[in-house]
Amino acid sequence: MNALETATTVATSGLYRAAVGCYLLLIALLFAWLVWVAPPPATLRSLLLVVFLLPLLLGLRGVLNRRRYTLQWTGMLSLLYFIHGMLAATGGFPQRWLGAAETVLAIGYFGSAMLVLRRGKQAHKAGQAEG
Repeated sequence: MNALETATTVATSGLYRAAVGCYLLLIALLFAWLVWVAPPPATLRSLLLVVFLLPLLLGLRGVLNRRRYTLQWTGMLSLLYFIHGMLAATGGFPQRWLGAAETVLAIGYFGSAMLVLRRGKQAHKAGQAEG
């Protein structure tokens, strides 16, 4: 088992960095989408910022601290952003490209996080078998 891999945290790897990159870019994309690129009406803007960004911001600390459980639930959460991105990708011009980017980032995060967790589980089992 990797020295940085524990029962509650995952090791820093290229896949982990890819997952964090996708997660941070997803937050940035949604913020830019709702504030600058294609903002909703002013009366809905604050509500939509809370609905779309709060769940991601709640998981940010755990993702940056490599917490296994946080990677699990934020991975499942990213599937909601995948669905939203797919729906937005079928819309008009600005939403089409933003939705496609959201879809790619959500799937990128989901895939990277799940592979990080899977490798960590395999390393943990191998370490138990040796010890």
